[in-house]
Amino acid sequence: MMPTWLTESTASWTETPEIVVLSAIADARNSRISGSCVKSYGSRHVFGRGSCYTNYMQCRTGWLLSAAVSVSISCGDDSGRRNDGGGDSIATLDGTAGETDTVDTHDSHGSHGDASTTSSGPSTQGDPTSDGDSTSNGGDSTSNGGDSTDDGVLPCGDAPQLPFEKLIWIANSGQGTVSKIDTESGAELGRYIVRPDSAGSPSRTSVNRFGDVAVANRLGGVTKIAGASTSCVEKNNMPGIQTSQGGNILPWNEDECVIWHAEIPHGDNRPVAWTNGTYNEETCAWEDVNVWTAWSDVAPGTAVVALLDGTTGARIQEVPIPDLPQPWQGWHGFYGAAVDADNNVWLSQLQGSNPAQAWLVKVDYETFEYTPYPVPGEGGYGMTVTSEGYVWLCGRDTRRFDPQTETWTSVPLHPGGGVHTGGCMGDGQGLLYRGSYSLIHAIDTQTMEVMRTLNVGQPGDDFIWGVAVDFDGYVWGVPRNGTRAYKVDAVNNQIVHTFEGLVSAYTYSDMTGFALINVVPG
Repeated sequence: MMPTWLTESTASWTETPEIVVLSAIADARNSRISGSCVKSYGSRHVFGRGSCYTNYMQCRTGWLLSAAVSVSISCGDDSGRRNDGGGDSIATLDGTAGETDTVDTHDSHGSHGDASTTSSGPSTQGDPTSDGDSTSNGGDSTSNGGDSTDDGVLPCGDAPQLPFEKLIWIANSGQGTVSKIDTESGAELGRYIVRPDSAGSPSRTSVNRFGDVAVANRLGGVTKIAGASTSCVEKNNMPGIQTSQGGNILPWNEDECVIWHAEIPHGDNRPVAWTNGTYNEETCAWEDVNVWTAWSDVAPGTAVVALLDGTTGARIQEVPIPDLPQPWQGWHGFYGAAVDADNNVWLSQLQGSNPAQAWLVKVDYETFEYTPYPVPGEGGYGMTVTSEGYVWLCGRDTRRFDPQTETWTSVPLHPGGGVHTGGCMGDGQGLLYRGSYSLIHAIDTQTMEVMRTLNVGQPGDDFIWGVAVDFDGYVWGVPRNGTRAYKVDAVNNQIVHTFEGLVSAYTYSDMTGFALINVVPG
């Protein structure tokens, strides 16, 4: 029977006991239908819901849509996977054949029945001898098995999967640490020092496709921390992995999930952004997953953009930008960074037109050449790249740059002018969420109209500085210099979880990794 939540745009469909295969979908790309998720993978479109990763969101077994060919997708965990003997690995939901229209209301965003919850940082969840992480494919990607075939099945069995952990990494600037928080349960899984002296004032965090974080210290230095315990590195010859659990903090050099620290002896080191890397369909692995960062010496002509090796932290290339303007009194460097689908990095400056016009700068991943794009009026605080390829600056105005036409579109949020705050991130479905005082606005990425306004800030909070979207579609708001983080059901405008225990939090970059995955699904 055809599931009732499919639309009439489906021109043809067939069903087997284990998979539903559809073709000729007219309007499925990058849209949500009845709370389910649709995302393109090349010429194919993955459709489903629930707990099996397909591209940017979790989807429960299996509808794969294609405008050209009918293809199949496997879904479920390894225990539910079977081998037909022909090299094509197909699994069903929970390992049960034909169970294709089951919906977990906890995972299906927009239909939550749970009341809001609160969790605090310094507590250990579960077994105190474990590190709180579930099984994962680790910091180095692993294949899902299966041989490529001629019938449209993707190499390596199915689409490249995301990490099983779903995390948000929030910098505790006043403590010199970063918190790893499970976005489903709201529990803090670990807290880590990010510079030897614990005095680097960390702010921006960037999460790669394995759940690992790179943290930039505003006073210099970038640190990588593993998202999964299987990616941690044995250092002290003691049995097991020694790492933070809950809110406890291990001394520097004792936590074996802190992978590397790149010293950057410059006093203005803010931007950080992982590249997606390149998927090798022969080895079924992601390669060259590296980190962009930038710094200055808070003086004219000292701005530098650098690409760091994601495995070691070594500098691959430095790109001096001596002609970078001074858009704000005392500021000579970059403020934010994000990558596009080609792993190029885009960097923004703080505000602008005081005294000089700000630049948006693109650094090419292959040639390391940089291209400046003057920003009309002021620049912004937050910045991001959305799935359409647009580059956004979120400050007093919301500014959208189209790299294809090299044109700007700018819209103020309030009739009387713009706003000062502005972390922002896209949801992969045509909305950009951005902070505005105590609110988070959802802005249509095409029309630039405000579609939703979320009431997030609570008494005692400063402005909502950090904004992120997680892999279940929830929006997170992080007040500036505060102790809380809010998980928000944007459909119902409801705070469903409040995390307590942060220390002078200050993060408004891609703290979940969702923005990165949206520019290169998989």
